[in-house]
Amino acid sequence: MKNPPAFLLKLKSTFPALCHKDFRYFFIGSCISLIGTWIQNTGQSWLVLTLTNSAFKLGLVTALQFTPILLFSLFAGAAVDRYPKKTILMITQTTMMILALILAILVYTNKIQYWHILILATCLGIANTVDMPTRQSFIIEMVGKSDLMNAIALNSSMFNGARLIGPGVAGLMINYLGFPLCFFINALSFLPLLYGITKISVNGLSKKPAKNRAILSEIKEGLIYISKTPDIYKTVVLVGIVGTFAMNYSVLIPLQAKMVLHKGSQGFGYLMSSMGAGSLIAALIVAAKSKKPKKALLYTSSLLISIMLFSIGEIKIYSLCMLFLFIIGVFNVLFSTTANSKIQLAATDEYRGRVMSVYALVFSGVTPIGSLFAGSLSTKFGVSATFIISALVTASLSLIVMLGDLKDK
Repeated sequence: MKNPPAFLLKLKSTFPALCHKDFRYFFIGSCISLIGTWIQNTGQSWLVLTLTNSAFKLGLVTALQFTPILLFSLFAGAAVDRYPKKTILMITQTTMMILALILAILVYTNKIQYWHILILATCLGIANTVDMPTRQSFIIEMVGKSDLMNAIALNSSMFNGARLIGPGVAGLMINYLGFPLCFFINALSFLPLLYGITKISVNGLSKKPAKNRAILSEIKEGLIYISKTPDIYKTVVLVGIVGTFAMNYSVLIPLQAKMVLHKGSQGFGYLMSSMGAGSLIAALIVAAKSKKPKKALLYTSSLLISIMLFSIGEIKIYSLCMLFLFIIGVFNVLFSTTANSKIQLAATDEYRGRVMSVYALVFSGVTPIGSLFAGSLSTKFGVSATFIISALVTASLSLIVMLGDLKDK
């Protein structure tokens, strides 16, 4: 029997998560689906600005898309610990495909209005509320603890590879072919992922399913568990700070492109893609090199993201803005993969769904607060001032958490 080629052995040692067949199905399907998602995200942001020319109304769409995560994430986490994750993902992904198709038809028939986008964004948020903790807690069941950080980094590289490709493609589509194609392509992109999910062999039911008690009791039990696990709750606090005040890119970057740099849809797409490029490179490096999450990297990343946001607010040059966003992309990934891995490795199987729902809550559920924060400040003080304020708030609160952590030691 011949030995495998050297490049296959190298690939196996560098990306061991891909040796798990279930994860390969999930990974390949998600790669295609996420490109469609980023094409739609970029198209939707530009469509809202085209319809309204309002920073606040753009922020409101983002806020409504993430409000369900803020309100219902804890309930979703309890459900994830009760039911098979594979079944949940089939339902959530099918729902998101239908929503994308509805948006595509409304835009294609010229019936689209701002309130339609608000309703569809809210419905998408409801589906994402259940989908996010399910995805996050399902990964460890596909690859095991030893390959978890590699799988999370690959997941991040997939997400950011899509962010590199999707916005640039969307900008060209909008410029030359109009908005509808962005949304039709996203609807079609769900099909490979749905097929991949059907091929996954594990069903994702917790080995210690949550006891059949009132859901509020299960939520309370999960929160008590988090509060008694320092590695989890300290990381959650820092993620909440960065998620609320720094990661408002879906509001601030289109405003920066249109109102500060005076660029069109292509220029906006390239700004988003530059951040995606930095994120993709960082994710691949983390996947290849990192084995254990390092707490120091969380604090370093949050501070460097703050410095780059401050720089964007001060320096209004398009090429430098692309560079700063590239660097932000790098440290976004270092921050999020470290936080995600640290939380999952600290959580037990019994509580993982509820723990990851809290992670989803502070990472994405706070987006409505952050979006309204960014949209309101941009309307009152201007886009550049909002970047600076966001940077200062993020850096100050991160330093407070870091000093408290050092004091506890």
